[in-house]
Amino acid sequence: MNERFAPPPRFRDAADQAHDLAIAQAGSDDFGEVSYREGLRVLLLSMDRDPRFTERGRRIAWGSIVAALAARAHAIGSMKDNPGFDARAVLRPIVITGIPRTGTTALHKLMAVDPQFQGFETWLNAAPQPRPPRDSWESHPLFRDVAAQLASRYAAVPDVVTAHAMAAAEVDECLFILRQGFVSNFWNSGWYAAGYDAWWQAQSERAAYDHYARVVQLVGCRETNKRWLLKNPGHIANLDLLFAVFPDASVIITHRDPARAVPSLCSLLMKSHPLMDEGPADLRAQMMLVRETEKWATAVQKAQMVEQTHEQQILHVVQSDLHRAPMAVIERIYRFAGLDLGDDVRAAMASRIADDPERQHGAHRYDIADFGMSEAAIRARFGAYVDRFDLAGGRR
Repeated sequence: MNERFAPPPRFRDAADQAHDLAIAQAGSDDFGEVSYREGLRVLLLSMDRDPRFTERGRRIAWGSIVAALAARAHAIGSMKDNPGFDARAVLRPIVITGIPRTGTTALHKLMAVDPQFQGFETWLNAAPQPRPPRDSWESHPLFRDVAAQLASRYAAVPDVVTAHAMAAAEVDECLFILRQGFVSNFWNSGWYAAGYDAWWQAQSERAAYDHYARVVQLVGCRETNKRWLLKNPGHIANLDLLFAVFPDASVIITHRDPARAVPSLCSLLMKSHPLMDEGPADLRAQMMLVRETEKWATAVQKAQMVEQTHEQQILHVVQSDLHRAPMAVIERIYRFAGLDLGDDVRAAMASRIADDPERQHGAHRYDIADFGMSEAAIRARFGAYVDRFDLAGGRR
């Protein structure tokens, strides 16, 4: 949570101010092609009209805007400083996606144990650049800054860490790169943003995906021999765009009973809303579950259409299988991706599974009754998807 900048009286008038602050933070005044500006404009208008921000919420939201712009400027500036960063294509990346809360994070971090992969470490999402040597990170001001921001976030909302822990040095999801295009589901999740949400649903994220693909090339340009391991639940709604920028990607789609996954997502999102927004929490929670159910049911339907032309590039993993027999799932994935699973990596993965770091902060608990919608109603919206993967009534 970035709260360092005092928010303006009216967000809609502050686009130039946000850019100036981002330039000062990034040390670069080039933000690349300008398509992101329309999304930024709509978002700033929504921030004036839709939420009832707390004072701290205003600071956090404004800080998020500036941080995303600074990260974009940092990426473009670093591209200019590293000519030839895009000389080699990103070959056969492995991409994990699926409805949120279906095991994408656990699988991503388990596979990231393997040193043959590279990924987006959290701090490089905030400051995209060719990945520096690992032993230099702790002395890097931007690394320390991201670590401090995460500590502040978990101090402010301790329950978040039980549901989705992040660390500056660990891999994280592509969402933090895609948000730099300002056409992203990131911006309708942290606070009530109905106006932006309505606009976003009618937009293409193609420009954001083009920027994202170039950032992947930038961050990995010193380690082109390493295969990329990427993860973002939102990719499931944009598999066509993902394959457009990475035509030979190997995609793993995780699955879980949506009547468990979607309320879990809403519970996670709602943990920060009281800090951000003074609006009626019960009503907002119910509205959120309706919206998220519709959003991810539509995403699944879109993914099934794309799958028809990329069937050989997609592997399906049910979350309950990952919990019950994680190494068996890993072996399936490695066969699918044409990878060798060495004894050292196998042992390291077994150690991580035994440590169960995703649950070391406690279990994430929630009650669907808090959201005013039944499990049956959620499953009905997902239709044949639930039966296809035999998801109804899953315990995890």
